[in-house]
Amino acid sequence: MRRRGVTVLLGALLTALLSIGVLGAPVPYVVLGPGPTVDTLGREDGKEVIQVTGRESTVSTGQLRLTTVGVQPNVKLRSAIQGWLSDDQAVVPRELVYPPGESQKQVEQRNAEDFQVSQTSAETAALRELGYAVQVVVKTVAADGPAAGVLRPGDVVTSVDGEPVPLASRLTELIRAKPAGTALRIGYTRDGVAETATITSREQDGRPRIGIEIEQQQPHPFTLSFDLKDIGGPSAGLMFALGIIDKLTPEDLTGGRVIAGTGTIDDAGQVGPIGGIPQKLVGAKRAGATVFLVPAANCAEAVDNRQPDLPLVKVGSLDEALAALETLRSGGEPTHC
Repeated sequence: MRRRGVTVLLGALLTALLSIGVLGAPVPYVVLGPGPTVDTLGREDGKEVIQVTGRESTVSTGQLRLTTVGVQPNVKLRSAIQGWLSDDQAVVPRELVYPPGESQKQVEQRNAEDFQVSQTSAETAALRELGYAVQVVVKTVAADGPAAGVLRPGDVVTSVDGEPVPLASRLTELIRAKPAGTALRIGYTRDGVAETATITSREQDGRPRIGIEIEQQQPHPFTLSFDLKDIGGPSAGLMFALGIIDKLTPEDLTGGRVIAGTGTIDDAGQVGPIGGIPQKLVGAKRAGATVFLVPAANCAEAVDNRQPDLPLVKVGSLDEALAALETLRSGGEPTHC
């Protein structure tokens, strides 16, 4: 009996050691969880997240919190099992976050670049909302291109065949909308004087072009900057745009509420879908949010993962987000998912 007892004990010990080894083995998955939320109207590490220089900014009584997803990149089986059993986490194949052929560092670098782009687009969209128009400025003119001898660097392109050009992307769309060889009436201003010229597009790299390089300018008598580190991806665009508008207008967009949200934004103010909605809703709830702004394309997923007492407000554009916040301030009911 004594020998048998020792054998059983050794077997149990070996089984336990084997289990520990297996549970500690790496698996090809990552674990997604609620990440930090940040008040775009507040301060992080002692500095304002959105900084305005050269103009007075206002102070809000509430918060506009961007939401994030935390990623565990190097996962052991034990962590994967815990993630599968958790209501707040998701376990997904590693290649969905870190595509084959890209290192973790490369993905993080791309996310950092996307974050910078989101800030730039948020600034453009917010300032357009506040009446600061974008100027599409000719940067260079190809010496052998269709626009040579017609347009000059510094000209501001205003229209194509009578269609306004409010953004650089719109100029490209209008030129490509007609086949190469089309005579286009290009409206522009030079030294403040409005002019019109006819330029015939030419095919280059398989697309109609007029032979100019352009840049977007948006003159305004103050400076905006952002101070927020260790966050990546494009999904903070909407909340940055709302934060800018709140700081530059007397209206308190929050009405004293803690409002969370997510969504990409482009220069035209269109709000696009993002990933990680389930985890962002959990993070928003933990941060005390009483409203969550959801990109229209993410509504179905948000409803499937809703948090108790956290209304889901559907937004497809910056204008819709502003209208929804105005409705909330007046005591009404905005459009929900």
